[in-house]
Amino acid sequence: MKLKTKLITLVVAFLAAISFALPSQVNAAKGDQGPDWAKYQGASGRYGTDQDKFVISQIGGTYGGTYIDQWTYDSQIASAKAAGKRVHSYIWYGVGASSQLGLEALDRYMPRIKAQTPKGSIVALDYEDGASGNMAANTDAILAGMRRIRSEGYTPMYYSYKPYTLAHVDYQRILKEFPNSLWIAAYRDYLPTTKPDYGYFPSMDGVAIWQYTSAFGLSQGLDGNVDLLGVTDNGYSKQPATPSVPVTPAPSQPAKSNAASDTDYAQAGVFKPSTTVNIRTGAGTGYASVGSYAPGESVIYDHVYIRGTYVWARYLSYSGRYRYVALGVNGG
Repeated sequence: MKLKTKLITLVVAFLAAISFALPSQVNAAKGDQGPDWAKYQGASGRYGTDQDKFVISQIGGTYGGTYIDQWTYDSQIASAKAAGKRVHSYIWYGVGASSQLGLEALDRYMPRIKAQTPKGSIVALDYEDGASGNMAANTDAILAGMRRIRSEGYTPMYYSYKPYTLAHVDYQRILKEFPNSLWIAAYRDYLPTTKPDYGYFPSMDGVAIWQYTSAFGLSQGLDGNVDLLGVTDNGYSKQPATPSVPVTPAPSQPAKSNAASDTDYAQAGVFKPSTTVNIRTGAGTGYASVGSYAPGESVIYDHVYIRGTYVWARYLSYSGRYRYVALGVNGG
């Protein structure tokens, strides 16, 4: 019992240190507001208030395989950065039920997004037109895109309207894999406003950002959004904290595992190593090393394993394979 009690204490302390599931528990930006932009807002974009904290800019999109790029994306991002805003991206995701079209769109746009916005920031899929009659296949296509975004180290989100979502998408499947990842539009009316009326909130599980108006401030045709959970801080100075357990390079010899301490948790979060850590094919130092993360890079993981000497995080790589990094020493 003493060993079991010690293990439980260790696990509780560890989980307390890393309990920042993405994006549900990122609270620094909770209540912040900001616009989303496309070409209609011009090269430098527009704001609803002088207190706006973030911007979500459209990079372009696919319309059933036909691409329309937004010429304003780069300049809008540069303008928002210069104004001290947190910048994020979204993609028009008119792929219907085609996962292949979705992945091709991500192939096209992710390199440009990575050149403009920090790892961990939002990349939302705007799915509001072109859905097929097959809800399961529509959802598969959305999940394929979100997984790809996650594999690149960014925060995936799904954008649409509540009625469209209920008609065409199994959003509970999305939330099962990506908790609190919805960005939903629902307006009280079309009059200018800068304050959300929560009497018109779209009652759905997992809404992290609410687009509550299309007349933000005095600007008709400018969408206004409120960050309900702090997700717009992802990728910036107040993003989820690095686990407090110290990180040490993996030893050259495989460590022996104590079976009593082997356990795992469906815990998601962001890990930023303070020193170079190896990427391995399994949760243990005996597995092959296939690369490394440098200090300060972000790893978005979806599962935690305690294996003997080390605590490991699992993430989905660009190739679609699971990879593992050591978060720190078990009990360190």
